[in-house]
Amino acid sequence: MFNLTLEQINESNAIHTTTEIHQQPAVWQELVTDLFEQQESYKTFLDSIYIKHPTVRVILTGAGTSAFVGDTLVPELARQNQQNIQFESIPTTDIVSNPTAYLFKDTPTILVSFARSGNSPESVATVTLGQEIVTDFYQVVITCNKDGQLAKNIQGDDKSITLLMPEKANDQSLAMTSSFTSMTIAAYMLFTENVFTKDVAHQIIDSAEQLMGKIGAPIDEVLEFDFERIVYLGSGLLAQLSHEAALKMLELSGGQVVAIHESSLGFRHGPKSILTDKSAVVLFMSQDPYTRKYDLDILRELAAVQSGMKIIVLTETNDEEVEKLADWVISVNAGTEPISNDFHLALLYVVFAQALALKKSIQLGITPDNPSPDGAISRVVKGVTIYDYKE
Repeated sequence: MFNLTLEQINESNAIHTTTEIHQQPAVWQELVTDLFEQQESYKTFLDSIYIKHPTVRVILTGAGTSAFVGDTLVPELARQNQQNIQFESIPTTDIVSNPTAYLFKDTPTILVSFARSGNSPESVATVTLGQEIVTDFYQVVITCNKDGQLAKNIQGDDKSITLLMPEKANDQSLAMTSSFTSMTIAAYMLFTENVFTKDVAHQIIDSAEQLMGKIGAPIDEVLEFDFERIVYLGSGLLAQLSHEAALKMLELSGGQVVAIHESSLGFRHGPKSILTDKSAVVLFMSQDPYTRKYDLDILRELAAVQSGMKIIVLTETNDEEVEKLADWVISVNAGTEPISNDFHLALLYVVFAQALALKKSIQLGITPDNPSPDGAISRVVKGVTIYDYKE
């Protein structure tokens, strides 16, 4: 897997992380097969809410990586729905500390909770606050753990539904990988106005399978460059995805690699000052012709910088100009049909970011399954005090 032998994986204490990244195409296949069978009942639940209220607010929420699921989805879901549904992404960590800034009594709200374990204190507290503050309050729990508190709390509640991810998506590693992509796909299939067909699913899954088999070698080439800083860039929802990509590097390198994210246009406005001769820049290239112009502009600007910095570009298909400007180009579409939107590309791009962080972790001598042995961060966050709320 990723040009790593089983011996190397075991010696590096990386078996969970490596397996959980590599298994994603198979997990996605299991997930979409299950969701195609249940999609109608889920849509009926949502339609009953939409019909009842003139406008409905849908808050996508979670903490850390789970929050980035919503960040990545909202631009695409908001673009598709121009009617009575308002999509927002708000982390539980913001809602818990400032509930009245985000939860409104007279606004019908569907709270979509993303959770690997379902036991994070902020996630459980956010639900409690929603129930206390919002009059017409509904829940969708998208989780990888059927035994988690979030899933248990809504059993028997006819104003709530649970979407349970395949068992393998409940990552045992500290870093969330297959849990992130699985929950992202599940929410997209639930809320998309476009038809997520079996053909589209097959195209993405097939491309992911082929990407898993080929990215080990280019990642090894990238790692010959001893970068100490990494910047992830993208536009639109790919800018949001870059937050998750940067977090994977930060987590799996134990903080030894400084990792930031920004939009392609926003990078010039201050964050560009982070670049040094020991920097790597990863650009998530949009497939949208208009948006792509802005991605190309920042690529040209970065390529013109006279320094030791290196540039990696993720793109749908091979592009002659991109090949000339970047140090490494990785195309992700293995099929003959074009990928229809940046959301589908995001599922493929994040696989590269996960695998790069994994191999950088091993290179640094860190154990990817537990890159924080001192307990600074943990699989389920600890040390959070939840205070009673009185309206």
